[in-house]
This record gives sequence, C-alpha cells and structure tokens, in this order.
Amino acid sequence: MSKQEASIERVILVGCQTTEDDLRYQYSMEELESLTETAKGKVAAKLTQKRERIHPSTYIGKGKVAELKALEAELEAELIIFNDELSPSQVRNLSAELEGRIIDRTQLILDIFATRARSKEGKLQVELAQLQYLLPRLGGQGLQLSRLGAGIGTRGPGETKLESDRRHIRRRIDDIKTQLSVIVQHRDRYRERRKKNKAFQIALVGYTNAGKSTLFNRLTEADAFEENQLFATLDPMTRKMILPSGFGTLLTDTVGFIQDLPTTLIAAFRSTLEEVKEADLILHLVDMSNEDYFQHEQTVHKLLEDLEVQQIPQLTVYNKKDQQHGDFVPTAKTETILISAFDEQDRMRLKKQIEQIVLQAMEFYHVEVPSTEGKLLAQLKNDTILRELRFHEEKQLYVCKGYCLTDHQILGQLYHYSIK
Repeated sequence: MSKQEASIERVILVGCQTTEDDLRYQYSMEELESLTETAKGKVAAKLTQKRERIHPSTYIGKGKVAELKALEAELEAELIIFNDELSPSQVRNLSAELEGRIIDRTQLILDIFATRARSKEGKLQVELAQLQYLLPRLGGQGLQLSRLGAGIGTRGPGETKLESDRRHIRRRIDDIKTQLSVIVQHRDRYRERRKKNKAFQIALVGYTNAGKSTLFNRLTEADAFEENQLFATLDPMTRKMILPSGFGTLLTDTVGFIQDLPTTLIAAFRSTLEEVKEADLILHLVDMSNEDYFQHEQTVHKLLEDLEVQQIPQLTVYNKKDQQHGDFVPTAKTETILISAFDEQDRMRLKKQIEQIVLQAMEFYHVEVPSTEGKLLAQLKNDTILRELRFHEEKQLYVCKGYCLTDHQILGQLYHYSIK
C-alpha cells in the first residue's frame, strides 16, 4: 500500500431520511460523498434509515446503531460521518457505542473550509466558525474529546486547542472577532472608495462548483484558484472586467453556496457576502450539467433572500452548455443566457448582455467639449460608454454622445457642455 493510500481514511456515511422527498435525500447523500472525497476521505459504505423524525439521543434507531457497529468492525472504518448536524448529546451517546471518530456534515464542511482558506480573513473566519461549533460540544466529554477530532485528518483548530478549557476558547473567539472587525473596517473603507469612484460593481454568485472561478478568470484575465472541487474559492476577489464598448466594470468572485450551509459559517462569512449587497448587478451562475441544478438554483435564491438583495438586477447564467443535462429546462424568473465558460464567443455574448443591463442604469448625454478639456475627454473614454466622438473643425470642439451612470460625479461637469 502506498503512503498516500495509507493516509486516506475509510469512511462510513450515515443518513436519516425524515421526508417523503426521496430525490432530495438521495442528492444530499451524494453531496455528502462529494464533500468526503473533497476532504480526501474514501467512502467504504453508506448506511441509511427512514424515520418520521431523527432519534433524539442517537440520530438513528438503536437497531441501526448496532448494524453500524458491526459494519464499522467489518470494514475497519476510522471515521463515521453523519448527514446532519449532531447535537452534543448525540455525539456523546454514539461515541460510547462506536470505535471510530464521529463527525457530522457541519464539521466536514468546516474542515474543507479550513484547507481552502488562503487569506488571513478567510482563515480567521473559518477558525471562528470551528470554535463556535466546538464550544457547546466541550461539556463533560473527558477522554472522548480527542476522538471528536477536527474533521478528516487532523486539520482545523487541532487537538491541543480542543483539549483546552472553554475559557481559553472564549478568549480566542473574542480575539478573532476583534481582528476580523479591523479587517471588515478596511474592507468597508475600500468599498466606500469604490463607491465614490462610482464603478459599476458585479457580483458572481452560485452553488459551489458551478464554474464561477473559471468564468471569473476568463472574463477578467485573473488567476483565481480553479479546481473541479467543492469550495475551491473562499476568499472574494475583485478584478476589472472590460465590456465590448471599452467600459470598465468591477467583477467580484464569491464563496460557493451549498444546501444546508452551517449557520455558523453563514455568520462567519457575512462580511464576504456583503460584497453581494453592494453590487449593481448579480450574475447567478448555474451548472446546467448537474441533474440537481434546480435545487442548487433554489438554494442560492434562498440565501440571496436572506441577504435581502432582491432589488438588485439579476442575470442567470446557465454554464456548461456543452455538457447540458438531458432534463434541463431554464427555470429562472430573471433574464437568462446559456454559455460555456471556455467558449470565447459565449463570453462575448455574455459581456454584450451585461452591457445592455449596464445601459439601463445609465443616462444619455450629448455634449460639446472644448479641445482644451483633455482631462474630461479622457474621463469620458474611461468612465462612460462613449458611442460617438468627433471633432468639429469650425467650432474647434469635440461632439460626444454616450451613456453615463446616473449617479456619477462626471454628470455635473457634462451639464455645462450639454446641448440644450
């Protein structure tokens, strides 16, 4: 056995179906498997049970726990992952019955986030979410605490932190919150500056692995991390995107959304998601090759509703059209476009459609600018969509026609030169 194979842990997935919606439950189990693989675990078996409600003390029924115990011994599994968030008492009761480490869906997602965070802010947010998750689970666990682990492998806050007392964790939480508030203030100042300079801001949102970073890189010629994995991007990145007319906009890539995203994480990534609230346009990217695309779309809509951004114009971008799923039907109530992020012509069509939306937020101008006003002419080229620029020989001035954002400070200057 190679060293790499030895380091991959054998995992049993455990799910409890409490709804009649078989399809949704099946997708959620498949997603748990993808999450496990993303975290470098190998699924050895799945154990599921249908119940009216989750068992309050052991999540699954007593008979199933015995079945799980036998399965664990047979497969020599080191880790058991549950498809829902477990309560502290459920973890305690299950730990008394089982040998392997026990983690739940929330902890697994937190673990993946811990490996994905690249910026200081991202790392602090993940650690905060992990510690807030662990705090109520510290009570009276004694020796079993080390078995609670830190997800697959031993990433995350680490064993030594877990075994320290609550006071230490609370102190660390306060410390992280202080550091984050400083970072948030910096981000707010940067955002204010962007607002003052009145750039048109576009936020790229979508379910995890929909292809946001791929599209982001090709629209802006940036170098965001691209991988066919869940949560490849954690840290928001903003880059300039030039539209066909030459008008510059700012495009921000955001963290991927996921069904049943842990509440601690939504709270931790609040400042990152604030980027969406400041946008003038939201590009909602949907992976049309995924059979569960509709569910993904609904999840993103729900999270956008929670952020209260319904008033911001939205364009739904159905991506991966070359691998379109057989049952795919566009369902968005907003404007839509079907593309492949790798196709240059598709990207050009997308940029043209974005430009049409930008024009709706603009005002037409028709001005005559003296040739001495070089700075203003340069601004018109950079900050507005200039449709016509010609030199009038007799009057020795430039005739300019175009569109400008309604709240841009340049409008005041243009007013003096507008043709009445």
